[in-house]
Amino acid sequence: MRVDGCAWCGERRDETAFGTRVWSGRVSDAYFARRGRVMVVWRGRHVVEPVDLSPVESDLYHREVLTVARAIRDCFRPDRLNFLTVADEEPHLHTLIETRYPGGVGDPRVDAAALHASLM
Repeated sequence: MRVDGCAWCGERRDETAFGTRVWSGRVSDAYFARRGRVMVVWRGRHVVEPVDLSPVESDLYHREVLTVARAIRDCFRPDRLNFLTVADEEPHLHTLIETRYPGGVGDPRVDAAALHASLM
């Protein structure tokens, strides 16, 4: 279902302005951007805030966010992972997962192919 003006509603794409799709779950897609950033995008009905999800939708979405996060952790071994769920730039529910290493965010050795393989 597409909501007018929402870049994330409607067709699930392999490539977006954010990055390359590395995983498709039941209710979300994960897109890889440079330097270890991954965005998990809700693919159900149009929702802006996580509080607008039903309990079942919330459980499914957050399980998929954690599935992607575990793959990131296991594949790239960051010191930490940061999770950010916001709707200020794109008014559609999504969670940004960032790898943190000594000295800052990301690692240039992190790549989409390795993450995609670890999610398979």
